[in-house]
Amino acid sequence: MTCWLLKSEPESWSWEDQVKKGIEPWTGVRNHQAAKNLKSMKKGDLAFFYHSVTERSIVGIVEIVREAYPDPTDETGKWVCVDVKTVKPLPRPVTLDSIKAEPKLCNLALVRQSRLSVTPIDQEAWRLLLDMAKA
Repeated sequence: MTCWLLKSEPESWSWEDQVKKGIEPWTGVRNHQAAKNLKSMKKGDLAFFYHSVTERSIVGIVEIVREAYPDPTDETGKWVCVDVKTVKPLPRPVTLDSIKAEPKLCNLALVRQSRLSVTPIDQEAWRLLLDMAKA
């Protein structure tokens, strides 16, 4: 299983919105590298749900329940989305500042490529982030 991090601006789509819907397409990705990551996702993979811009913290976990398919919000037909299902909130949000302060996480794409909205998370980093969240 591969793990991921999905970024969303809480003003556009928040963790609370995700919880209310339960399962929802992850649409609107318009970056080639992020789209490639979406295409690499497999059913059953887990992802951190990250509030970007104002909060800058990991707040929950979702599961990929449908692999990449054409994004219905894309009129050009060249972008994809996946469906994600709410799994659970994190007991304590993990802030970007705390992530940057942890030397073992310095290679995360979240730190190195801060504008990328869909990134892989290796197993060691996944476990460390869960520990930081007290999950």
